[in-house]
Amino acid sequence: MNKIERENIGTCNLMIVGVGGQGTLLASKILGKVLSEEGYDVKVSEVHGMSQRGGSVVTYVKFGEKVYSPIIDKGEADVIISFEQLEALRYTEYLKPNGKMLISTQKIDPMPVITGNAEYPENIEKLLEKFNVTFIDAVDLALKAGSPKAANIVLLGAFSKVSDISADVWKEHIKKSVPEKFIELNLKAFDLGSSICA
Repeated sequence: MNKIERENIGTCNLMIVGVGGQGTLLASKILGKVLSEEGYDVKVSEVHGMSQRGGSVVTYVKFGEKVYSPIIDKGEADVIISFEQLEALRYTEYLKPNGKMLISTQKIDPMPVITGNAEYPENIEKLLEKFNVTFIDAVDLALKAGSPKAANIVLLGAFSKVSDISADVWKEHIKKSVPEKFIELNLKAFDLGSSICA
């Protein structure tokens, strides 16, 4: 993937999508702090969706020299970071024609599938191949770091490689944002994620 470079972006529109309980909130919090420290004007939306029930969750993050609203409309997203495959498919219409997608290969059955009213699509990766996509086995990498719960930090590591922000800045804010006993685990998860898109 080509990097998103400061001089080229104007305003950059980023979406973080996933399922409640996957750590999308922490990821967007760290992202917002990193971008602010780098001198960007940053607007982060409230989370939409039933985050407490395992429902679909989306956070909009806009950053640039001056940003007036965090809302991103269809066809405007420069980058979509998806924590789950079906959620990636759900939000493809928000992607710009030349936009990028970083997608965890994790699959989580939504409620209609759990209740037997629908089936989880079998060909999602095939449907997503027409987009500029990098698939990441974020859960497996997080397990290698020490916990599957660190998949969100793996995905931030992957995104860090398409930004022009140094790893040290990311790591400093990860240290500030997670409990002390989990710092080493999360830093390892970040490094494993960044190695995917190196």
